[in-house]
Amino acid sequence: MPLSIIIHIHNSEPILAELDELPAAQDTMIRVSNPRRVDGKDLHFISEQTTYVIWPLEKISFIEILSTGDEESIIGFVRE
Repeated sequence: MPLSIIIHIHNSEPILAELDELPAAQDTMIRVSNPRRVDGKDLHFISEQTTYVIWPLEKISFIEILSTGDEESIIGFVRE
């Protein structure tokens, strides 16, 4: 199941995309699918026909991993 992520690239707007698996420590590139702006609009610098984009990790400040509905159903310990 792909992970929804937000990629923060140096000196650029954040990008929302899907990622099949998290990059390993030795990886130098990240391959994402369905890249778009956080508001869902197309990115002006990527062609409409593009399905995958590969970015070098050195250009990325950080990556946010968005939660899915599955984590919300987990009940933790609560002290009352």
